[in-house]
Amino acid sequence: MPAWIEVILRTMSAVVILFVLTKILGKRQVSQLSLFEYITGITIGSMAAYVSLEIDGSWHLGIISLCVWAGVSLVMEYLQLKSKKVRDITDGRATVLIQNGKILEEQLKKERLSTDELLEQLRKKNVFQVADVEFAVMEPSGDISVLLKKENRPLTAKDMGLRVPSDTEPKTVIMDGKIVTEGLLKNI
Repeated sequence: MPAWIEVILRTMSAVVILFVLTKILGKRQVSQLSLFEYITGITIGSMAAYVSLEIDGSWHLGIISLCVWAGVSLVMEYLQLKSKKVRDITDGRATVLIQNGKILEEQLKKERLSTDELLEQLRKKNVFQVADVEFAVMEPSGDISVLLKKENRPLTAKDMGLRVPSDTEPKTVIMDGKIVTEGLLKNI
């Protein structure tokens, strides 16, 4: 068989294997990946490229390696679900950056975050004064979560003692220009 046909077949096989492994490993956005998951993704991608292009005949070892990496990743996910200690090691811990309206400089240094970067992240969350913040926490993902002081939070129906009916799940009734009868029937 010509080498170009073999490369096409192996590349298609690698795509199918990567798709199956990705479905098994679950859905996550890049911003939600832990460091371990990020490294695993890069490594699995590199191995898939090896499987696609390796011409010396030992490409099947790359498939074995892909499966081993996927297995290790699944075991790590299971361990992370069962053990906080493993989660802390692989994902890290949340870090309080602002407490009672005061920036914790030592925590910023620990996270290698400048005051300007922190203020930028606060502004992205529509918080323009540090004094309005009860807590700001850097999550293991790198996102910053902000809890405003009670007097600075938006007014809710609960605050006013009002009871509001609960929402129902939205239904799709037209998709791709066609009526979806299942969506209509569920609304009856």
